[in-house]
Amino acid sequence: MQRKNFTGVTEFVFLGFSIFGKHQITLFVVFLTIYILTLAGNIIIVAIICIDHHLHTPMYFFLSMLASSETVYTLVIVPRMLSSLIFHNQPISLAGCATQMFFFAILAANNCFLLTVMGYDRYVAICKPLRYTVIMSKRMSAQLVCGSFGTGLVMAVLHVTAMFNLPFCGTVVNHFFCDIYPVMKLSCIDTTINEIINYGVSSFVILVPAGLISISYILIISSILKITSAKGRKKTFATCASHLTVVIVHYGCASIAYLKPKSENSIEKDLLLSVTYTIITPLLNPVVYSLRNKEVKDAIHRAMGKSIS
Repeated sequence: MQRKNFTGVTEFVFLGFSIFGKHQITLFVVFLTIYILTLAGNIIIVAIICIDHHLHTPMYFFLSMLASSETVYTLVIVPRMLSSLIFHNQPISLAGCATQMFFFAILAANNCFLLTVMGYDRYVAICKPLRYTVIMSKRMSAQLVCGSFGTGLVMAVLHVTAMFNLPFCGTVVNHFFCDIYPVMKLSCIDTTINEIINYGVSSFVILVPAGLISISYILIISSILKITSAKGRKKTFATCASHLTVVIVHYGCASIAYLKPKSENSIEKDLLLSVTYTIITPLLNPVVYSLRNKEVKDAIHRAMGKSIS
């Protein structure tokens, strides 16, 4: 019987933002504007880092990788979400849903571990400045980026394999993309084992990087406090401020979304959180790094000066 139900479901339909009724057009305009700004901001960040030799350092290499990952991450989710705000009840095939979930999981995990790598880079730069160029070599930088992607790949395979081995009875996803728990709710059978697997994977992806970043910043702060000059302390901490801002928002939203007790789930809260980490957080990266980072602002001014001349 379960096999029959499984083969019977060939596509899903997203409820999306249908609870907002006539306000969906307003949401479309707002989300489209944010999406365009996000794409433009991240593409500019990557382009500036590529063309300006002053930014050819490990820190900005990692930032360009994060911006690239965030760009693809939004491409996986946002265009279809925008389409569903205009054309309601658009179906997505089972294979399409699995593909979307796979890329969402791999890129979300990749972003978490890239932020960890960036925290480690700041730790080496501040706590071991004399050995920085030796430790953070091009080879090491490439290995750290590949390690982040590889870890994300493993986590995504675990998520998607566990999910799409389930038999499905329902076809209406109470969400705007193929997120893990909304799709899991459509299963015909008890999903306790899958919930344990997904909670374990989510905990690893969120708590391990957050813990490593916390350790990095404890060591960084202890080193900063040893600097006698107040100006020196401020200047040193300024190099971490942008990264720390992104980390707090990113892990804060991810923790609430994936580690909160199941009983606390509600449609409105889940949608708000999902919008935050799929649309708002990717915009935060270019905004924070362009407004709060002097080197990036200087690079943008140099690029604008060359284009004008």
